[in-house]
Amino acid sequence: MAAEGEVKLYTRKEIAEHNTSKDTWLIIHNNVYDVSPFLNEHPGGEEVLIDQGGKEATENFEDVGHSSDAREMMKKYKIGELVEAERTNVPKKSEPAWNSEQKTEDSSMRSWLLPLVLGLVATVLYRYFFKQ
Repeated sequence: MAAEGEVKLYTRKEIAEHNTSKDTWLIIHNNVYDVSPFLNEHPGGEEVLIDQGGKEATENFEDVGHSSDAREMMKKYKIGELVEAERTNVPKKSEPAWNSEQKTEDSSMRSWLLPLVLGLVATVLYRYFFKQ
């Protein structure tokens, strides 16, 4: 058993044994989670978690686009980490970074200039071909 402050390390083989509806562990970003007590609460349904039980679930977790609240909630289910030799390098998908800076006049002007020019060209072509 790991001492206070130490992280418990698990192998993929050990994690693979926890793949039932009563005992469900997942690997997400090299962290090991026991989601058994969360199965009934999972908004996507328990089947989603059970299907990933005992396996690497990082890609599926990221593909769904979990909220920052969901990521925060995960912390209480973390029971350890994958042993160093079996870790993978899976980049985290970042939350959208909303730019709070004011748009410059130049970029603001570009955002409407192209549609305006296309509208004018379409008007001229319409008049030339259909109004003779």
